[in-house]
Amino acid sequence: MPQNTVETEFEDRKELYDYQKCDIDAIFERIDNASPQHHLLYQLPTGGGKTVIFSEIVRRYIQKHDKKVVVLTHRIELCKQTSKMLKGFGVKNKIINSNVKELPDQNDYSCFVAMVETLKNRINDEKLHLDNVGLVIIDEAHYNSFRKLLSSFKKAFILGVTATPLSSNIKLPMHQNYDELIVGDTIQSLINKGFLAKAITYSYDVGLTSLKVGINGDYTVKSSDDLYTNMAMQEKLLHAYTEKSLGKKTLIFNNGINTSLYVYETFREAGYDVRHLDNTSSTEERKDILHWFKHTPNAILTSVGILTTGFDEPTVETIILNRATKSLTLYFQMIGRGSRKLENKDEFTVIDLGNNAARFGLWSDPVNWQHIFKSPEYYLENLRDDAEIELYFKYEMPPELRAKFSKTQVVTFDVDEEHKMVIRQNLRSKVVLEKSLEQHAAMCVDNSEELQDAKRLAKELDEDIECRVKRFSKCLSQCSKNYREWLVEDYKMKLTVLIGKKYREKIMNEAD
Repeated sequence: MPQNTVETEFEDRKELYDYQKCDIDAIFERIDNASPQHHLLYQLPTGGGKTVIFSEIVRRYIQKHDKKVVVLTHRIELCKQTSKMLKGFGVKNKIINSNVKELPDQNDYSCFVAMVETLKNRINDEKLHLDNVGLVIIDEAHYNSFRKLLSSFKKAFILGVTATPLSSNIKLPMHQNYDELIVGDTIQSLINKGFLAKAITYSYDVGLTSLKVGINGDYTVKSSDDLYTNMAMQEKLLHAYTEKSLGKKTLIFNNGINTSLYVYETFREAGYDVRHLDNTSSTEERKDILHWFKHTPNAILTSVGILTTGFDEPTVETIILNRATKSLTLYFQMIGRGSRKLENKDEFTVIDLGNNAARFGLWSDPVNWQHIFKSPEYYLENLRDDAEIELYFKYEMPPELRAKFSKTQVVTFDVDEEHKMVIRQNLRSKVVLEKSLEQHAAMCVDNSEELQDAKRLAKELDEDIECRVKRFSKCLSQCSKNYREWLVEDYKMKLTVLIGKKYREKIMNEAD
């Protein structure tokens, strides 16, 4: 191999850890012994050093083989980061971007880094030919855009790299394009070894049944905007931040630009240092905002999509998922933005406002990636749906509301236990709601001086009432949505009547 294919002066090379060396050896075992056209997929969590690993693979491959390497990415930022990392490993490489129309100097390089769309266009135009390519590395391999280039490298060994070996398109499963999967260290293992920070997750129950699922299999931006821009959700977000993340550097992920702008206004009006970023921001705006975010200790950055990949800011202390997603990949990507470990950072906070942890499990929970790789349809079909998740919500009265019922010692009510009790006593199921009504009415009367005050307090119990009725309807063998909605309205009407009755009794008792 000519000397000019590898630079002799380069940045300090990243040190390889034992788990990385082990995975590299396993990958080279396939490169050396499997078919030259073998398609291998490699999984490693975000923060585990995938770019470091495949950069070392490129360096070692070029030393051992008289063939070229192509590294494919899906974003220009990743192209630049990858090229810089390769240079750090002594690999002289060339980026094929929109300015590169032909490659008259391709013999001067053993490695090329390209965006998939750019390379596809150049190949289709028949203006660019890459000769003697023996290894193609696909970063973020779960994106299906890479499939369209596989036919251009039929004689090359394909190595896909991803944190989540689950295709972004369920109709195009990854096992159709890759012969096998090698699974790297788990998130929990990397936390235990001190390579990743530990996530402390706080979940706030959110009713998601109003959300619509689009053709891509995830919740639509329109339905997400409708839910997350309403006042109740904005207040829940602000409450969650002040309760769990006040003063911490916080990154907020939203599903729509409108939601992110609402979040920006909500935090700005509350007096917090906040900025908004989305994919319509100019390069200069993005650079300025990210510089501000890096150097501002208590910064809050609300964003849409743009920071899920190709963004690395280790000083992030809190991730807020102000959205729901059905994408396991997106779930891991968002939380992974906070997982970088620093000398004074062993853990970070995750605030979940989309029931995502209930849907996928905690970020550090074990995942059977081999099963997901081989049977993605089965995995996706068995994810908990929103209606099932919401059945297990437990209502917690907010502190400011609890203060209004300070004269009542117990404000909780276990619908399930009460239902079991009435069944054992051969009573009618509706006795459960009657007991609940008695408690709610007593709470309102005992904590007010006037009848109108008691009725006003009752209106603040709507969320608690809906939760109790939902639990009650779950206890019944058959209960339609319409019947459940009627039960809620009937409950509220009966509560108003019962408050009036109890208030009259209170006045009579005082008169005696």
